Amino acid sequence: MAFGNQNRAAVAYGSTAERAQIDEGLRQYMLTVYNYMATGLAISGLVAWVVAHVQPVTMIFFNVQGGYVVGMNALGMVAMFAPLGMLLVAMFAMRSPSAKGSQIFYWAFVAINGVGLSLLLLMYTGESVVKTFFITAGAFAALSLYGYTTKRNLSGLGSFLLMGLVGLILASLVTMFMGGASPMMTFIISVGGVLIFSGLIVFYTQQIKDTYVQLATAGAGRDEQTVTAVWGALSLYIAFINLLQFLLMLLGNRE
Repeated sequence: MAFGNQNRAAVAYGSTAERAQIDEGLRQYMLTVYNYMATGLAISGLVAWVVAHVQPVTMIFFNVQGGYVVGMNALGMVAMFAPLGMLLVAMFAMRSPSAKGSQIFYWAFVAINGVGLSLLLLMYTGESVVKTFFITAGAFAALSLYGYTTKRNLSGLGSFLLMGLVGLILASLVTMFMGGASPMMTFIISVGGVLIFSGLIVFYTQQIKDTYVQLATAGAGRDEQTVTAVWGALSLYIAFINLLQFLLMLLGNRE
């Protein structure tokens, strides 16, 4: 399904002609990944806006009293946690996904995730969301560029970041069950989230690049490349969304 740790030795590939061909293919492949990701963000943003601002749709997922949203209803909670469930199912059930199956999963995931993201539009001012989105986009571009161009082997960084992510999730759960986080704890969790997902963007970008080189040198077909491009885009999409959310916790102005 998704790409895993790749052998960095695969980067030292073949003759000059072969390297030139693979480099050109890599540029096209990365463009495909970024296009999937950008389109996914656009779909999620559109769904989030519709859910947050079109009242008949808002009432499907939220409890509305006197024209004001007072909380998510049962369907809204299901939609909010559905993306996590989809990822868990994909991890265990989609061992050898087809290109078409991967694309269907991706588009369904980003569309459903837009329902949960509508909370951001209801919690923060529109100006804050737009400003923070562009900050996130600029940070993503710089981080992904570094992951693409660096010669350092970042495979060890991935394990460290995943351990940090587990710690971040546990800290968030503990504060939630304790009745909410203090301002200082919220700040610490937000900074930790920004650092972890910034690192993951760098790590995922290098991993996607190495995956293509390995596939190209092995003579993989277009369908296999499409599958890995889609799952690579999903990894970057998730890292981008989480970075946006943690930056909003730090920089956003609440409604």
